[in-house]
Amino acid sequence: MVDYHAVNNQGQYSAGGPPTYMEQENDWDRDLLLDPAWEKQQRKTFTAWCNSHLRKAGTQIENIEEDFRDGLKLMLLLEVISGERLPKPERGKMRVHKINNVNKALDFIASKGVKLVSIGAEEIVDGNAKMTLGMIWTIILRFAIQDISVEETSAKEGLLLWCQRKTAPYKNVNVQNFHISWKDGLAFNALIHRHRPELIDYDKLRKDDPVTNLNNAFEVAERYLDIPKMLDAEDIVNTARPDEKAIMTYVSSFYHAFSGAQKAETAANRICKVLAVNQENEHLMEDYEKLASDLLEWIRRTIPWLENRAPEKTMAEMQQKLEDFRDYRRVHKPPKVQEKCQLEINFNTLQTKLRLSNRPAFMPSEGRMVSDINGAWHKLEGAEKGYEEWLLNEIRRLERLDHLAEKFRQKAAIHEGWTDGKEAMLTQKDYETASLSEIKALLKKHEAFESDLAAHQDRVEQIAAIAQELNELDYYDSPSVNARCQKICEQWDALGSLTQNRRESLERTEKQLESIDELYLEYAKRAAPFNNWMEGAMEDLQDMFIVHNIDEIQGLITAHEQFKSTLPEANKEREAIQAIQAEVQKIANYNGIKLAGNNPYTTITPQSIDKKWEKVQQLVPQRDQALQEELTRQQSNDHLRRQFANQANMIGPWIQNKMEEIGRISIEMNGTLEDQLTHLSQYEQSIIEYKPNIDQLEGDHQLIQEALIFDNKYTAYTMEHLRVGWEQLLTTIARTINEIENQVLTRDAKGISQEQLHEYRTSFNHFDKKRTGIMDSDDFRALLISTGNSLGDAEFARIMGIVDPNNSGAVTFQAFIDFMSRETTDTDTADQVIASFKILAGDKNYITAEELRRELPPDQAEYCIARMAPYSGPDAVAGALDYMSFSTALYGESDL
Repeated sequence: MVDYHAVNNQGQYSAGGPPTYMEQENDWDRDLLLDPAWEKQQRKTFTAWCNSHLRKAGTQIENIEEDFRDGLKLMLLLEVISGERLPKPERGKMRVHKINNVNKALDFIASKGVKLVSIGAEEIVDGNAKMTLGMIWTIILRFAIQDISVEETSAKEGLLLWCQRKTAPYKNVNVQNFHISWKDGLAFNALIHRHRPELIDYDKLRKDDPVTNLNNAFEVAERYLDIPKMLDAEDIVNTARPDEKAIMTYVSSFYHAFSGAQKAETAANRICKVLAVNQENEHLMEDYEKLASDLLEWIRRTIPWLENRAPEKTMAEMQQKLEDFRDYRRVHKPPKVQEKCQLEINFNTLQTKLRLSNRPAFMPSEGRMVSDINGAWHKLEGAEKGYEEWLLNEIRRLERLDHLAEKFRQKAAIHEGWTDGKEAMLTQKDYETASLSEIKALLKKHEAFESDLAAHQDRVEQIAAIAQELNELDYYDSPSVNARCQKICEQWDALGSLTQNRRESLERTEKQLESIDELYLEYAKRAAPFNNWMEGAMEDLQDMFIVHNIDEIQGLITAHEQFKSTLPEANKEREAIQAIQAEVQKIANYNGIKLAGNNPYTTITPQSIDKKWEKVQQLVPQRDQALQEELTRQQSNDHLRRQFANQANMIGPWIQNKMEEIGRISIEMNGTLEDQLTHLSQYEQSIIEYKPNIDQLEGDHQLIQEALIFDNKYTAYTMEHLRVGWEQLLTTIARTINEIENQVLTRDAKGISQEQLHEYRTSFNHFDKKRTGIMDSDDFRALLISTGNSLGDAEFARIMGIVDPNNSGAVTFQAFIDFMSRETTDTDTADQVIASFKILAGDKNYITAEELRRELPPDQAEYCIARMAPYSGPDAVAGALDYMSFSTALYGESDL
């Protein structure tokens, strides 16, 4: 008899040889005291187990201790369960032949690292039941249980842990061992139901009916799972403690039957994870497309409104347009600025998630790229600037038009008042019956009228010039202005002709008349220009004016002061003219001459001169007051300019300073990413809290526009410039926060430690010479070399293709850490997903909708079915789906 125990003790399989499988818990001699019930259970279980393998070779055994005595079926059993060929058996019938065959079998078992304690070939050949059962148990341990290991436990413990996990959800089941825990049959039923719930109605089983429970489990296992019945229910129930080895053998058959399902479950979990990532990414893509479409549609609708240059007729209508534009700036545009910023943030976050999940980069549909939106936004802001400039120019034009129109009406009214009755005067025939002195008076009167007429020529020309300017500036009421101007010009021409005709008539009569009063004539000659001067002065004193700054109003005030300085001299002229009239009266009284009414040479009486002089005296202080009021208004406007400038000169540098601070923060390394996020969020809050200063400046700007102030020499900042700076500041802080959030995503997804991230940032900052957060390819190459990468030109070109896919020549910190994490971290690949689908499909090159619905959650199963193309391979069947092309599409062709 070969003593394998002795062989092992001699060191045949010591530390230098094959590893031993496991030592039996007790020497087999102790099993010689087997309980008869246990022996019966082992005999039945081991026989069924052996036959479950021998039937693959077309044979079986009936009596376990008899049928293995010649060693032939024992060798055949070992070949079937190991898949290896044993030495050729001896076919002789003699005892020595049988012993040799059994020894070949025992040698093979020993070669697998199994210690056979006290089991020899002679005992097997002699039909020793205890030894035969011990040998079969050793084979079962080695070939059916040894490889079962859960969380690095031993085989027995691993099988027990597997049973506990699978039956944990079931009531009345508590697997603690391989004997009494299985007596009520519920544990067997729970194992089957966990993997094939359609085979057993577990809720109908009763703990107090163990025989029914056991028979149900054994029959279902034999019929549907191809596990032969290895125990009798009555034997288990009627034994105080069922045989542990029999139970373990039976349970191991369940483990192996369901191992395929375990692989399918693992594959399904992997696919579910991949699909969940893809579904989330598709949702983010849909959100981006919708937000981009909505924003572009709003820009498309808004630009035509801003490009509309149809002018309004009145100042009030144009002021309303300006107010509508301000409302657009205050109310409608700010939310769109936020949407644009959020769109860029969503795009960057999506691209980061796609990189982290090893997916192809997201390419928005045509016309919806971030660059397209930025282009449309730039066009919108260009239209805004042009529209505001046009509005302000139109308001200036309308203001100028209103001023000119009022001036036209005033001068026209003065002229029409002067011409009233002149045609009748020029066409009368009074000279036909007049005396010589009267004729001379009429002629002199006519000369005075001609002088007056010539003096009014300038006003007529002014009226025509104003009308012409109103036409050139496209004044809305130009037809009525032109009609009135035409009437004045035609009347003026008529007056010229009538004046000429009357002069000719008077001169013909003058030859016949000689006497004329010198004093009357002198009075008339001096009174007419003085009267005209007073009328001009009254007109100038009532003339409307428009100024835009203090210098212009000061100029008008200076001119007015100069005019007032001429009044004493004018008063002397008035007194001189009145003295002439007094002299006439004195001579007439002295000579007893009876004057025939008023001065025959002029209609200008001393009373009218005094009245007009008094009017001039009244208009001077009124003009003083108007000029002072305008000076006050211009001083107020200058205060508004200074108020706006003081605030703008603080806000402009503040915005610039904050932009520079954000730039520094984005490349510094103060604390963890979470610390940086907290710091940036607080920084963002401080910026948002500064918004009232912007709003106050907007209010000051509105006051300036309402006051029609169009220049400001106290500041180089415009409201438009500050608005753009403010929007850029908000966008920059939001983008910086988003970059840190993406770094957190990258860190967590790739398992990068805080120390690694700090090391990456330190290295990047060292080679970022310009402190811009972006470096050129040469600096990036130096950075890679410093991290231990040995770079040839081809390898560097490959890396640049990853970190700079657009060939911009610049590398960001985010691209750098994406590359570092990609080079050092494992991620799901297309090959892994294909392998998982292949498990679910049972090694077929296609999968069916039924298999997907059975293995995956409903929503993910339908997701796959809707996106998988029909399979068209040579082994295709009806309803076959192509999971390979679907997996390839998830990751892009480059991953395969």
